[in-house]
Amino acid sequence: MSAKVAIAVFVLLVVLHHDTWNWDNRSLWLGFIPAGLGYHAFYSMVCAGFWALVNRFAWPHRTEAWAEGGEGV
Repeated sequence: MSAKVAIAVFVLLVVLHHDTWNWDNRSLWLGFIPAGLGYHAFYSMVCAGFWALVNRFAWPHRTEAWAEGGEGV
């Protein structure tokens, strides 16, 4: 995952965070979870997975090693 892809997905997640379509939604997910709460629970899990992938594949390890004074650049 490149930094450009990570930034694009981040911007998409920022846009999806503002779920105006759920504001007047009175339906229940699984019979007891309000749609807005269920959406944000799912959204939070997607964001956690995304940041785990960013941390694993797009973290600037060489820059971090250089900042700590070790080998890397």
